[in-house]
Amino acid sequence: MQYDIKPGIRGLIFDLDGTLADTMPYHFKGWRIACQKFGGDIDTAFLRKHTGTPGRIIAEEIIKKCKLNGSVTIDQIMAEKLIEFYKEQHLFKPIIPVVEIVRKYYGKLPMAVGTGGHREAVEQTLEITDLRKFFDIIITANDVDNFKPHPETFLKCAALMKIEPQFIEVFEDGDLGIKAALSAGMSATDVRPWYDSNW
Repeated sequence: MQYDIKPGIRGLIFDLDGTLADTMPYHFKGWRIACQKFGGDIDTAFLRKHTGTPGRIIAEEIIKKCKLNGSVTIDQIMAEKLIEFYKEQHLFKPIIPVVEIVRKYYGKLPMAVGTGGHREAVEQTLEITDLRKFFDIIITANDVDNFKPHPETFLKCAALMKIEPQFIEVFEDGDLGIKAALSAGMSATDVRPWYDSNW
């Protein structure tokens, strides 16, 4: 796929899960197994609604949605989810149309990753998909106080890139991330039409 960034853009920010790396089916599988273990269940619509949200918040929402208050903690659900997620990590693949943009502009424009994932999982995913070498700036859920759709993740990337927000294009697969980019005053590009998601 040939894609040229928008006119006037001086820097690029990429979400990770579902944007750079095809990990969302494995996130969903992990959350669903963890949820079922404690007597609840979720569907793909639930996770799509929360795409870009840190795990702690997703776990909290699962407890509310499935009425699991008192029978399980946020930490217990997260721990079970991560066990399942890490089992599947070796299967992660890069999303080629997006990675083609990374390769095209690598060394020409500053680039960053801005994700709601937690640092350990983010670093592992970038290594497994052979994308770590492209990014010096990586902002994760561990680095911010406010999560997407709040713009803090992307504004921190912009500050480290030393580029004004209006000159940055953000690539995202989640509605919350697109809102965050627009709230930050950046251009937002939805990558979901570029590939077939299987979850």
